[in-house]
Amino acid sequence: MTATQNAPTTASDSAERRYATVNPFTGETEKEFPFTETSEIDGIIGKAHTAYQEWRDRSVEERAAVVQKAAELLDERIMDYAALITKEMGKRRDEAVGELFLCSMILKYYAGNGPKFLEPTSIEPMMGGGEAVIETKPVGVLLAIEPWNFPFYQVVRVVGPNLVLGNTVILKHSEINPQCAVAIEQLFTDAGAPAGVFTNTFLRIEDVEQVIADPRIQGVTLTGSERAGSSVAALAGKHLKKSVLELGGSDPFIVLDGENLEATVKAATAGRMGNTGQACTASKRLIVTEDAFEPFVEGLKQAFGIFAPGDPADPATSLAPLSSEKAAQDLQAQIQDAIDKGATVVAGGQRPEHAGAFVAATILTDVTPEMRAYREELFGPAAVVYKVKDADEAIALANDSDFGLGATVMGSDLDHARSVAERLEAGMVWINQPTGSSPELPFGGIKRSGYGRELSELAMFEFANRRLLRTVPVKKTEKPQAG
Repeated sequence: MTATQNAPTTASDSAERRYATVNPFTGETEKEFPFTETSEIDGIIGKAHTAYQEWRDRSVEERAAVVQKAAELLDERIMDYAALITKEMGKRRDEAVGELFLCSMILKYYAGNGPKFLEPTSIEPMMGGGEAVIETKPVGVLLAIEPWNFPFYQVVRVVGPNLVLGNTVILKHSEINPQCAVAIEQLFTDAGAPAGVFTNTFLRIEDVEQVIADPRIQGVTLTGSERAGSSVAALAGKHLKKSVLELGGSDPFIVLDGENLEATVKAATAGRMGNTGQACTASKRLIVTEDAFEPFVEGLKQAFGIFAPGDPADPATSLAPLSSEKAAQDLQAQIQDAIDKGATVVAGGQRPEHAGAFVAATILTDVTPEMRAYREELFGPAAVVYKVKDADEAIALANDSDFGLGATVMGSDLDHARSVAERLEAGMVWINQPTGSSPELPFGGIKRSGYGRELSELAMFEFANRRLLRTVPVKKTEKPQAG
């Protein structure tokens, strides 16, 4: 996400900062929560640190059993949690269920595979004989600063691997998702996590440094805006703490040819419009070779034409509201800037005449570098389509970005598609499918999209002590012979 966008970690850009459920479909404030008092922070960290000292000493199988139980409870409560997600950030109900299904998969993945990932790795010593192994040990209490766009998934993908590893986690969730945050804490409590192993807080932004600075905090992970990431990274560096950052992206979706055009348009639509376009890995820049450009744009226009605003809790709704009125205003301002500077509106381009935080499904072409839409991440249902001469020009345009999270290459010639993928500057490249997420696949980016990896085996090692244990045989000295 760019700094111009409603930062996913908080609602701090709004005129009135608070932890509150404000339904983006109705605009009604349904519930408010008080901030965690500054005076309480030391005790919260102390409780998490005490819990860590006990939690790390449990067997990995015991820790994994708690994570497995959390997955089972999540499965039982999936519709209740989905209703919370829809109420707080406006996600369509079926997409909310899909998010929670992925959360269950992640928890089960780490419960089932975590113990194996933590097994020591042997090294053959080059000198001195004996043995050498690399052990994977926990490091302590972590601070997780998480966003609103996937309010359960973003938290679970941090908590799952780290609880199995033996770390404990303090959560600072988005200010627009307080009920989701409370529900996640209760989920792990009900699964058997001791008090302090996973703790939700309603921290003020200005209190985050106090947490990071505390010597009992051993790391911080954030998914959010560039501005938030830069601030947290600076604080973590100042206090010599490890950090992992996922800061969004402006992912390219490269179309190399006009073969299988119907499937390509379907993939582009799914990649751009999933979660109402509010995904860091959404396909935001559609880069199409000139022979396929016209039919692709026409197909995309028809596909975008079906999206109509409605109640996100209604299964018939195709276009949900954005997470807040401010998010809708910010996106519309970016779109209008492009229009004012000469971009062509193929579809949408305006706020629909419907109550709620809606922006019409929009397609822009003829976007040029002086427009905000060229450089900034469009966090919502707005696609920019570029025409390029060939694959080389597509690669150059794709890489001409401050971001480097995900990328997609669509092509009928797999060898050609792979050769294009090899040259893309991104942390994840998908061929013939939009960028997605699955427990076993590493997730993360490069450049201003951040650093570090979540999910997969790699997530077990981001906040771990990869400790060397070297054992050298005792050299026995010969006793002198008598006489």
